[in-house]
Amino acid sequence: MQIKKTSQFEFIALMASLMSAVALAIDALLPALSYIGISIGTLEETDNQLIITMIFLGLGIGPLLFGPISDSLGRKPVVYMGFGLFIIASFICVYATSLNMMIAGRILQGIGLSAPRTIAIAMVRDKYSGDYMARIMSFITVVFLLVPTVAPATGKFILDHYNWQAIFYSQLIFSVLISIWFWKRQDETLAVENRVPFSSHIFMNGLREILKHKATIGYTVISGFITGAFIVYLSGSQQIFEKQYLMVDQFPFIFAGLAIAVGTATFLNGTLVLRYGMEKLVTFALLGFITSSFLYCIFFFNTGNPPVAILIVFFALQFLSIGFLFGNLRALAMQPVGHIAGIGAAITGFISTLMAVSISTYIGRFINDTALPLFIGFFICGILAFIVLLLLKRGKLRLLAPHIKE
Repeated sequence: MQIKKTSQFEFIALMASLMSAVALAIDALLPALSYIGISIGTLEETDNQLIITMIFLGLGIGPLLFGPISDSLGRKPVVYMGFGLFIIASFICVYATSLNMMIAGRILQGIGLSAPRTIAIAMVRDKYSGDYMARIMSFITVVFLLVPTVAPATGKFILDHYNWQAIFYSQLIFSVLISIWFWKRQDETLAVENRVPFSSHIFMNGLREILKHKATIGYTVISGFITGAFIVYLSGSQQIFEKQYLMVDQFPFIFAGLAIAVGTATFLNGTLVLRYGMEKLVTFALLGFITSSFLYCIFFFNTGNPPVAILIVFFALQFLSIGFLFGNLRALAMQPVGHIAGIGAAITGFISTLMAVSISTYIGRFINDTALPLFIGFFICGILAFIVLLLLKRGKLRLLAPHIKE
């Protein structure tokens, strides 16, 4: 069967949809965390955060398998494998009777969804490079971020009219529809002559190649710090707004508004990146991220939560910065390793996600009475990320020194 090539607009929409399956599996579940906790018998409110954070562990592990396979077999078969595993894992979650069983299902869900997520990034790298790749990634992220604006409200609607299990069933329907669209409309982006024979050494060879590129490692570590801070918000936002502020009905709309802040910055990034470049935007965004979190810590240290409007303003400032960071950091990390985009996306994703899960699990334990621990975590992660950025820039200068002497 002849597959009709997608336009650039449809390619962006399709890649965003592949990645959106991840967002739907996370954000639609947020209003139901307390209900799921009661159903599976969790004893601590903070334990419910694991239902969110553990899917990220799977998202980090999965690419180590699917990345090399995609470099060998092509991109498309891996997407089908991933969605198949996601469907099986979803049924484990639906029938979970304990926290451990739910965590196992969520980790498997993450492993399955890591396939379409990783392949979307690899396909973009197959087709584009440099600042233009960052521009395409920005537009994909904008479309992708439409899901968090509606997912919590959708999850709450399903919860009010059915039950929490129905949220998982809705995710299954979405994944099947996306799979059919992908099968019908997207051509294979990895040419046969560019495929790497699968072997037991493919991972280690890829890791050795990645370790040659300081920029890839540096920007991956920075991404780990920023993603870790963001996951703390994702896993703790329900507890902050529903438990601390008692805003159960308003929570989905607050979450949607803050997602729009990220989307706005990401959309602007798609235009500004061609004018100023990725590195400059990352530098200014990190400074903004650090400054806003530091101001919150100064203003509200040991004072309890501020009025919700003020909290939302500070969250919005944080997410405006994050909107300029996500796509650019990913593109900067992938730029030197385009010749092994599949395993490159896998290993860099594993490193940053493992960092992020560890960071978010630790910080999330402190979010009990106020949102202050979240902003302290933002500040510390931002400072560490900026230190890595400075070291990376100095390293680049040393790399350039021999050429200058010549």
